[in-house]
Amino acid sequence: MITDADWAELLYTRATDPDAVRRAYANRVRRERLLDRRGTLFLVAADHPARGALGIGDRPTAMANRRELLGRLLVALADPDVDGVLATPDVIEELLLVNGLHNKVVIGSMNRGGLAGAEWEIDDRFTAFDVESIVDGGLDGGKMLLRLVDSDAGTVPTLESCARAVSALARRGLMAMVEPLPYRRDPAGQLVPDPDPVALARAVTVASGLGATSAHTWLKLPAPADPSVLDATTLPVLVLGGPPSGKVADDMAAWAGALAHPVVRGLVVGRTLLYPSHGDVAAAVEAAGRVLWTTASGPPS
Repeated sequence: MITDADWAELLYTRATDPDAVRRAYANRVRRERLLDRRGTLFLVAADHPARGALGIGDRPTAMANRRELLGRLLVALADPDVDGVLATPDVIEELLLVNGLHNKVVIGSMNRGGLAGAEWEIDDRFTAFDVESIVDGGLDGGKMLLRLVDSDAGTVPTLESCARAVSALARRGLMAMVEPLPYRRDPAGQLVPDPDPVALARAVTVASGLGATSAHTWLKLPAPADPSVLDATTLPVLVLGGPPSGKVADDMAAWAGALAHPVVRGLVVGRTLLYPSHGDVAAAVEAAGRVLWTTASGPPS
């Protein structure tokens, strides 16, 4: 957690010493490899607030309390099974300023312009990290959200922007983490995930073909109800947590089914672990690490 003294120091640094962010990036001790010794990767995600997605259960602004969010992130990152974080520049910089990211994998979230609930939500502009800032900051890769809606032309610029980012990250030897999600509009016109396994398989194949090379592309996918969806790619896959169901055990059981597939290399989970229904972040993270340990595919024998 963050003590009162640490919080006061962070706020004072933010107001009086903006160059501290540059120094913190430069002084971060980087991890040598993306994967751990088992050949897996476990990241906590905290890029939801930048897209205006703040709600957890019946708390519509749960993730708006920054001190609470940072405290929960630090608890998660203290678990030895957690390899790193996926977040936007503001969150990464705050974690750097409190020395929370040494020897951790750090992935920068790139497109957050499709604000939750906005009329233009599918036109998901790149408003956070760009490739240059990821390189300059010594990060390990960049993540992009790609929601596919056949009836919405806003999908097209996002597709093109993601393809360019995949190519640019690959030229620098950095991970391009693409999160392809099929969406549709319900009768009320609201965007909702498309649960059809065929739609998810199609999204996987579209994302796999983005950019000039797929050599550094990873996919971030929901645990599919039909595991055969994962047969659609040879690219490494990380299973996302998705909206918390309210039952942590059920969420982890779904992840375990996907983790057994040989293309799956780990987890990227945010709200489900940072704001578990039982309230114990450390216990939720430890349980997820245990699921990963026991079910994920490791190096070839």
